Amino acid sequence: MRTFQAFGLGMATALLPGIAQAQPAEVVEGALNSGDTAWVLMSAALVLLMTMPGLTLFYGGLVRAKTFLSVLIQVGAIAAVASVLWVMVGYRLAFGEVTTGWLGGGDTWMLNNTLNILRPDYDISERTFALFQLTFAAITPALMVGAWVDRARFGWVIGFCALWGLIVYVPVAHWVWGGGWLSAMGVKDFAGGIVVHTTAGVSALVIAALLGKRLGFPKTLMLPHSPSLTMAGAALLWVGWFGFNGGSALAANDDATTAIINSHLSASMAALTWILIERIKVGKPTSVGFATGAIAGLATITPAAGLVSPGASIVIGIIAALACFPMIQIVKQKLQIDDSLDVFAVHGIGGITGSLLLAVFLHPEVGGAGYDEGSSMISQFAAQGIGVFTVAAWSALATTLIALLVGLVFPMRVSEDDEREGLDLASHGERAWELD
Repeated sequence: MRTFQAFGLGMATALLPGIAQAQPAEVVEGALNSGDTAWVLMSAALVLLMTMPGLTLFYGGLVRAKTFLSVLIQVGAIAAVASVLWVMVGYRLAFGEVTTGWLGGGDTWMLNNTLNILRPDYDISERTFALFQLTFAAITPALMVGAWVDRARFGWVIGFCALWGLIVYVPVAHWVWGGGWLSAMGVKDFAGGIVVHTTAGVSALVIAALLGKRLGFPKTLMLPHSPSLTMAGAALLWVGWFGFNGGSALAANDDATTAIINSHLSASMAALTWILIERIKVGKPTSVGFATGAIAGLATITPAAGLVSPGASIVIGIIAALACFPMIQIVKQKLQIDDSLDVFAVHGIGGITGSLLLAVFLHPEVGGAGYDEGSSMISQFAAQGIGVFTVAAWSALATTLIALLVGLVFPMRVSEDDEREGLDLASHGERAWELD
């Protein structure tokens, strides 16, 4: 068998010059942990479940019926483009084995030279790790869709998100997770409070401001056309988040278990707190409120999921609702920014809040994983603050430039007639519901 393999490799080398160089230098299948690998692969599937169908149904139920399909195709197309770009160039720049502190480097373009290579410090392969991270790169720009529903041009959305993934998401992922300069400062982000939710939340707010308000906002009542779909989408997001946070342990171990327990508790407590606030303020708890509160709790626990105690996650869930609920009114009423589905208030504020709370609940006396040697609650809080501020500032600046640049080729906003007709028909020639 070995002779046959050697003969085959020799023939391939002769027929296709350079193929030998593309072979991995080290085959490590025997060193892989099959349990860890299976868990990370399943987690990748769960994160993709969050994107399609979870996010599409959650957002789709919140918009008016005439815009439902446009939300679904935008989320799907963004995830598809982000996935291709991640394999082509994104993974190498985010997690390349060589780092300048700002971007990764090496010879892993198109995932070349990653076959059967063990990921450093873990018992999974490089490609397993790359696949898991791909799903994060796919869902993060898709989160922003909620900020521009009803009025963003499809061509602009795809062009903007493609560049945003490479210019905003990829560098930040490297700074925090890929051995970059924020990681060297001690910034911690277990599963994406900074890398995912801060980047997407802040960028969504900027885009909503640049695009302007929907026709009729804020005087016209724009009710969700299907709260039942929103609840179904939230349920899929809730379950899928177990892969998002639990999979970030990159092993089938107690860190993964802790992350899942904490995610569930924070979502539960935030959802309950949210509907209690609704009961006090508006008189009735709503299904949309329950769903939104759960997502706020999940976003807020994400940066700390595997690093704090279950008790701390309950407190974090309460704080998540108390922080995110009023921010919806601040953004829409005081700032007069039409962030249509509250991406900044839920994901941005949730991610930022959880990233800062991590410094407090990391303390071992409250069941946290403890601080790095030489660090304390104060120094960790300072590091988290620097990380959040820097990433938020970069996200806002880069988003503005990318949006305006892409707008030179594809206008950002559809015409008023198209907006009145609804993007399902105007942009895609379809209706979600044919009721006649």
